[in-house]
Amino acid sequence: MSARDSILDRLRRAERTGVVPETRTAAVPVGPVESRSKDAMLERFAGELAALGVAVYSEPSDEAVRARVSALVGGRSVLRWDSERLPYGVGELLVDAATGSSPRAAQAAAEFGVTGADGAIAETGSLALLSGEGKPRAASLLPPTHIAVVRRSDLLASLGEFFSNRAADIAAAACCTFITGPSRTADIELTLTLGVHGPGVVIVVVGP
Repeated sequence: MSARDSILDRLRRAERTGVVPETRTAAVPVGPVESRSKDAMLERFAGELAALGVAVYSEPSDEAVRARVSALVGGRSVLRWDSERLPYGVGELLVDAATGSSPRAAQAAAEFGVTGADGAIAETGSLALLSGEGKPRAASLLPPTHIAVVRRSDLLASLGEFFSNRAADIAAAACCTFITGPSRTADIELTLTLGVHGPGVVIVVVGP
């Protein structure tokens, strides 16, 4: 099966097995982030992620981040950013993983996508990813499960702050992608399903 056939087959299967999300009642503050402290932003970010159905793990050390990612992946196939683009030495764990330079078939077969993040927006629970050399966009869009490894220093209060702080990087990037929870698709009858046109599961691991 070619890479194109593999991707199309995954889409067909996802259309049949897409998950109808549960109604969530997580209490999330509405409005701007009042405090700019990293602890306050992390708390808001985690609350927004929970409301979106995203699992979030806050780890106290580099070693704990690597252990968490290793446990989540569990030896299954991975498509990742290049090692030097992943924080906390996560890339060193995934030496056999596919990258943006791997054959398309290897990328299409990946069960997990592992990326970093260029911004984590507390106000909305969004991840901002700037694609470019060593940071393939497919890693966050193609596999059915996306694991994003976030530095605490990348937490920002709002999208406006991200655009202001990273203007030069955004201009130089091949693409800027904002990810707010799992992929959601609704048909003409407004029946919402997850994971048809992108990852149905998003997991965020926040480091120190």
